Amino acid sequence: MADPRFSASVALFNRGDWYACHDGFEELWHETQGYSRRALQGILQIAVAHLHLERGNCRGATVLLGEGLGRLRSYGPSHLGLDLDALRHCAACRLQALQQNESLEELPQPLLTPANAG
Repeated sequence: MADPRFSASVALFNRGDWYACHDGFEELWHETQGYSRRALQGILQIAVAHLHLERGNCRGATVLLGEGLGRLRSYGPSHLGLDLDALRHCAACRLQALQQNESLEELPQPLLTPANAG
C-alpha cells in the first residue's frame, strides 16, 4: 500500500505503540474498499488486542486476537507487502497462551515484517 499513513502505522505497530497504530490503521480501514479491507481490519484487531493487554483486559485481548486471526485467514502468506504468515503465527501463539491462562512474557510481540520478495 503506497499511502504514507500505512508505513507510519506499520512502524507504530512494530514499536508496540498500539493506540497510535490503531488510529492509523482504523483511518485506512474506513477508507479502503475491496480485497484489502478485511486484512487491514485483521491487523487493526490484533493491535487493539495488544492495547487491551496493556490495560489488563485479557478477555478483550483474547476475543480480538481471535477475530483478527479469523479476518486474516483467507489471505495467502503475504498481502499488502507484509508477511501475514509470520503475523498469524505469532498472534496464534499469543492467543493460545491467553486461552490457557499462560504468561505472554516469553512470547515475542507481533511484528509486521515485509513479505519475502522471492
